[in-house]
Amino acid sequence: MKAIRTGSAPSTLDTLTLVEVDNPGAPGPGEIRVALKASSLNYHDYAVVKGMIPTAEGRIPMSDGAGIVEAVGDGVNEYKVGDLVVSTFFPDWLDGTPPQSAFTRVPGDGIDGYAREVVVAPTTWFTRAPKGYDAAQAATLTCAGLTAWRALFVDYALKPGDTVLVQGTGGVSIFALQLAKAAGANVIATSSSNEKLERVKALGADQVINYRETEAWGPKAMELTGGRGVDCVVEVGGSGTLDQSMLATRIGGHVALIGVLSGFAGPVQTALLFSKNLKVQGLTVGSRKHQIDMIAAVEANGIAPVISDHFAMADLADAFRHQESGKHFGKIVVDI
Repeated sequence: MKAIRTGSAPSTLDTLTLVEVDNPGAPGPGEIRVALKASSLNYHDYAVVKGMIPTAEGRIPMSDGAGIVEAVGDGVNEYKVGDLVVSTFFPDWLDGTPPQSAFTRVPGDGIDGYAREVVVAPTTWFTRAPKGYDAAQAATLTCAGLTAWRALFVDYALKPGDTVLVQGTGGVSIFALQLAKAAGANVIATSSSNEKLERVKALGADQVINYRETEAWGPKAMELTGGRGVDCVVEVGGSGTLDQSMLATRIGGHVALIGVLSGFAGPVQTALLFSKNLKVQGLTVGSRKHQIDMIAAVEANGIAPVISDHFAMADLADAFRHQESGKHFGKIVVDI
């Protein structure tokens, strides 16, 4: 079967190679064989293939995978042949507190991922996909969808009438917008593109800020809330945007610290942090139980992911180059 492998460390986009690998064969007890049909790009995957995260040479990348169950092993009752399933980001984190091993065994990073045609794995590495979804839609949920879900409903208890601020128009931010609106929240969205801001308004954003035109967007968000501040910020920028996020947030509010798009490290206004009694919560995706809960919410509210572009698996490097360009809106999908 075909798969993509990274090159010698440090990996680059130019060293991604389409190769033939061994077919995994039949599933054993408690396992399923899945014909993978789609994956989707996340910043974590980009960091792996660009050599920003040290990864074993020849790793099969991509944390997200969705496909059709082709066979089930002995003792498997949760799935049947023909079911559409979607992978989990942490195969070892099923519920509760993550085990020590969870963060070291992420598909596409610590272990081989889903840029391949077939996988045989324990049933717990997957969940069912939402009813009515196709594989491309399901493949957007593993990382981006679940990260947004945890930010709003696990680490923070979003309520109708709350105000959420989302940064940019990538996968996590668009999911957060959709989930927040479904929960009855108000949403402020930021972007450097007025065209993209018009698109987020069409998706339900109540107010928008162009952060290139308004560099002090934190105080602007405070102004848009009548001086109260937002309840929750979905912070994907990192060190370069955290101060503005804290300025935007109400006293006692919540900042879900997710990404590092603007930098891995930098100074933090600690006086602002404690004077406003803020909760800044770092998070990395979520557990299998979180994913099951998210899928129930997606089905109940009829939420469909926003897919920007499709690329063939053989063109994975070009998909990442498109991600680098920042031209996408929502998720970039790889068809397998």
